[in-house]
Amino acid sequence: MNEKLDRRKRYTRMVLKDSLMTLLKSKALSGITVKELCEHADINRSTFYTHYKDQFDLLRQIEEEIIADMNTYLNQHNFEEKEQALQTTERLLEYIVSKYDIFYTLLNENEDTSFERRVMEVASNFLINNWMNDDEIDQANSEYLSTFIISGSIHVIKLWLARNMDKTPHQIAQIINRIALNGINNCYVD
Repeated sequence: MNEKLDRRKRYTRMVLKDSLMTLLKSKALSGITVKELCEHADINRSTFYTHYKDQFDLLRQIEEEIIADMNTYLNQHNFEEKEQALQTTERLLEYIVSKYDIFYTLLNENEDTSFERRVMEVASNFLINNWMNDDEIDQANSEYLSTFIISGSIHVIKLWLARNMDKTPHQIAQIINRIALNGINNCYVD
């Protein structure tokens, strides 16, 4: 009986997440009501409220899940080797492909950029901790450099998603890593 209940919960959460992503493609989160969300998901409002407080809570939980997945994934890899960095970036892009609708929607939502900021924080922490450990790049400069690299990378990914992933994850990973590594290797302050 518990397995059936767990499956039902997973299904309910899945259709609510999918419905929110679909609705976010055509309107801002503030314009989406719980009633509209439930109608789109074909569930009743009381079921919605057993899982989430409101549509903002649902979006927050979707974002939390993605950020946790990214952190878990990035913690499994060694960024010190250039080839490993390329493979890690490629795998991360493959993860983005597997969650295309979510990333495309959340990175392009005009109303709130909290997801983009959170993705940038995760990536920046890993970039500073794993690629910018050179003594010649002081902490203040590494923050500027990581912000520049991560912002550019996010926008490359947004463009790639907007172009319906017209290049392979490997090709985009090469572009991002080449820019990142060249920026890091050439950022020595006199």
